[in-house]
This record gives sequence, structure tokens and C-alpha cells, in this order.
Amino acid sequence: MIPYKDDNPTERRPVVTVALIVINVLVFIYELSLGPRLEGFINAFGAVPAGIFSGSDLAVPPALPVPVTLLTSLFLHGGWMHLIGNMLYLWIFGNNIEDILGRFRFIIFYLAGGVAATLAQGITSPASTIPTIGASGAISAVLGAYLIIFPRARVYTLLPIGFFLQVVVLPAYFVLGFWFVLQFFSGVLSLGSQHGGVAFFAHVGGFVFGMLLIKFVIKYPPRRSSVSHPGYIYRVRR
Repeated sequence: MIPYKDDNPTERRPVVTVALIVINVLVFIYELSLGPRLEGFINAFGAVPAGIFSGSDLAVPPALPVPVTLLTSLFLHGGWMHLIGNMLYLWIFGNNIEDILGRFRFIIFYLAGGVAATLAQGITSPASTIPTIGASGAISAVLGAYLIIFPRARVYTLLPIGFFLQVVVLPAYFVLGFWFVLQFFSGVLSLGSQHGGVAFFAHVGGFVFGMLLIKFVIKYPPRRSSVSHPGYIYRVRR
């Protein structure tokens, strides 16, 4: 399933969401300009589990203090498809979470989710010297928050059927729930691998973190907002 938009209007312009997309694209264009120096750049600014959890001396020392690489790694990508997939999900689901949280809190939420996701991936292989990069951990936190706040929002999805793509409209809880289950089982199958690849447990950790964190900035009991958001369950704590 490939989601490409949701039916979930916002009240304000997604300035932070757009800014994050622009920054990620610009950083990736810079990566492309590095040529043979790219590997060193990724190792210097990516989050390396061995450096984070054991303080090991790395072949390529980080360019910044290790805790800072937990943030810089969120803006690096390993290829066009990696970048496009992440930015698509951020655009579809990030604007609504920004609208609900407000711009400043959305930035904090996004970065905190990314850090938590990177640590979750590192815990599964703390001695690994393979850098973890990409915005998908932070975006996974956004998806987790979206599932909690907008479980019934309608998501337009491309569904491959044979050689054709069929457009189907599905509730967010189905699209995001299916995505989470896929990430979890893929992560279990990847345990023990010593090679690079998709950081599935960053996705799992970010998603769960987002689901939990969003509950600290919403009021209970659930009630409808004065704003007409499809599937909106909670009011944000102001």
C-alpha cells in the first residue's frame, strides 16, 4: 500500500513540515555533491550505535559530540527512494500533527521522536559501527501520533493489483496499523544482521514513542474539537 494523501484539512499552513522537507532535500543534494567523500560524511554525522552506547573509538570519529549526531543523523538519507518515501509520509501526516500541536511543539515532538527511534534501533545492536541515518524514525513518531488523534481519517492509497494500481480509501488506523505490523515483523527477521539496511526498529520505536508522547499534550476525556477534523478524538492541551 502506498498512501499519497489524506482527507484531513488543517487550519494553519504547515510551515514547519514544509521547512523540514526543504532542509532534508537540501542536505541530500549536498550529499550528492560529495562524491567519494560521502561515506566519510555519513560516518561523521550519522548516529553510530557503538559510539553512542559503548563510547568505542570509531574508524571515522564523529564530527560533532555523539549526542548531537542523534539529531544530525535525522537529516541524512541513503538515496533518492529513501528521501522521497520519507518526505511523502511527512507531507501526508505531518501537517495535521503540526496543526494540532503548534509549530514549536511540533519541532520538539519531531526531534524527540527521531532521537528515541535512533536509540531504539541502537539497542538492538549496540556494538554496531554501521551509522543510522534518515528521517523515518522521527516521521514514525508522527505516524504514531496521527494514529492516536486521527484514527478514522480517510487516507487515499495506491494498492497494486497485478500490473495495475487501484486507488482505495482506507481509515488511518488500517493504513498505519498495517505499516506498523510490517515494520515490526521485518525488524524481527532482521535481528542479528551485521549488514546495513532498513532500520526497522527505529520505525517501531519511533511509532510507539509518538503514540505515548502525544498523550502528554492532549486532554482527557476525549471530546470533539470545535474544528471539523475527520476522526479527531482529542483536544490539544493549550
